[in-house]
Amino acid sequence: MAIIVTKWFGVFLCDEKSGRIIEKRLMPHDAQTVAEKLATVQRGSILDEERELASLVDGKVAVSDRRQSELGKPELFDSSFITPQKYGYDDAFMHEVMMGLGKLRTSEPVPRDRNLVQAIRNLDDQIATINLYNERLHEWYGMHFPELADYAHDERYADLIARYGDRDGIIEELGIEIESIGSEFDPDDMRAVQDLADTLYRLYDDRTRTEEYIQGIVEATCPNMCAMLGGPLAARMISLAGGLERLASLPSSTVQLLGAEKAMFRHLKSGKKGPKHGVIYQHPDIHRAPYWQRGNIARALAGKVLIAAKIDQYHGEFRGDALNDEFKKRVEDIKRRYPDPPKKPQKTNKGNGKPKNRKGGKGPKRA
Repeated sequence: MAIIVTKWFGVFLCDEKSGRIIEKRLMPHDAQTVAEKLATVQRGSILDEERELASLVDGKVAVSDRRQSELGKPELFDSSFITPQKYGYDDAFMHEVMMGLGKLRTSEPVPRDRNLVQAIRNLDDQIATINLYNERLHEWYGMHFPELADYAHDERYADLIARYGDRDGIIEELGIEIESIGSEFDPDDMRAVQDLADTLYRLYDDRTRTEEYIQGIVEATCPNMCAMLGGPLAARMISLAGGLERLASLPSSTVQLLGAEKAMFRHLKSGKKGPKHGVIYQHPDIHRAPYWQRGNIARALAGKVLIAAKIDQYHGEFRGDALNDEFKKRVEDIKRRYPDPPKKPQKTNKGNGKPKNRKGGKGPKRA
């Protein structure tokens, strides 16, 4: 059987058994042209030279790269005997080609899902910063008006302090009657607290706009995943995978455990019980289910999410609603098949296989 092998300097049609080169299409001695062809290969497309060589074979042809699966079945093939020096390509020319390839790839438009990865990480940083500032503001302003924490929370708490500062203005705004046990602040101290509150309030606003931005990207680029998981969870899974393209290439078992890497490594290292789900646990059908059903539901959801990711990656038709319906039916089936928790195995004494006597060490006496 013939096999197609693509190198940076050409495409070769080889005999799989003997290793003999049947036909070849060498790259031109122009670094920019070769770089453009290699960029096409890296994007996952098939070269015209590859199609041309595949058409020369009557019957089946094998390929050496999964990217070429459209042309034939991928097979392992040792092509180390095909070297550039045999065809007049030296190291200097290769260096020139690779530099051109690097410039081409770095100047390409960034896919929106890559922006999504950065956006979700930015959101995590914003949440951590908000929590830190919020704790500091409560501790600081609490010396002046500790009772405010019972009447306002989060953005409202920061907004009231930033606008009014002194507790009398806040009490009037809230329309409550209360006598605070807090101490008085000097004007300079109050101004410093208000600056902190204003910064915190703006951080809350930034977080809201980041969440809206993430939701917009997910709905536009991953409609099927968004239908399955909702915008925030879909974005987080794409971020954990490193992008939509990589997520679509993962096995469903890995999708199921995204976000549980530490628990998995701990399981592999110490032999402790392994995790059944990762960040996918945030899906309501999983975290609301009884503990003995969660593993099966997480497995079913991961399979559907993977299908949705593949459809979104390769721009297929929208099937999010159908996938969601199939998943719901699977959840009902799991609940019907496993209504009760599994029975724990009864502990036995070592050696005789008899159940342990919990009260004594020798068991019941014979009459």
